[in-house]
Amino acid sequence: MEAAIWLVEDDESIRELVLYALGQSGFATRGFADGASFWEALQAETPSLALLDIMLPGEDGLELLRRLREDSRLAALPVIMLTARAAEYDKVKGLDLGADDYITKPFGVMELISRVRAVLRRTSSEPAHSSLRCKGVELDEERRTVTANGRPVALTFKEFELLALLMHNEGLVLTRERIMERVWGFDYEGESRTVDMHIKTLRQKLGECGELIRTVRGVGYKLSAEGAPAK
Repeated sequence: MEAAIWLVEDDESIRELVLYALGQSGFATRGFADGASFWEALQAETPSLALLDIMLPGEDGLELLRRLREDSRLAALPVIMLTARAAEYDKVKGLDLGADDYITKPFGVMELISRVRAVLRRTSSEPAHSSLRCKGVELDEERRTVTANGRPVALTFKEFELLALLMHNEGLVLTRERIMERVWGFDYEGESRTVDMHIKTLRQKLGECGELIRTVRGVGYKLSAEGAPAK
């Protein structure tokens, strides 16, 4: 079954060009000029991947992304942001909200198709799990909820993905490069401080349970209950 790619882009010429190229590459496509029509269509069906332009009339692409990640039915939908903005802040903001990749205009059509295929491969290969536990931390991947010693913890999309990765690899040391690859994607060229900053905020939000995330000097991080105080 062919993958369905939906594009939200208010520039008609760009929208038609991208949809034509995707169609020629074997994808089923739908185009939308604004977020309202895109959101309405989502109530009836869900695509395989969404391409969202940031600068849109009405609700912008970042707000659409935020709504997707807050909706339990749509939270796992792969999203690539398309935008003319080149500022690092906008790129990081989109990725932290849960974008799977980010392409700055002008871009080559072949590059876009390659990115689409890479994201689809990466997201479709991730196995589905339900609940993970380590000491006082419990993470439910289907409901996308986290509790620490029974207390609900509100995490951003990337903080959730980071914690899930650590919990899936409990006891194993993950390098910063490995974490960047799995959580931010192959195409994200951010520096390792991005990982360190997210680890810091994750520890703070987990409270006492934050001590389960250990720093392995010169290498990276691991999540381990070994040696943690009993509760």
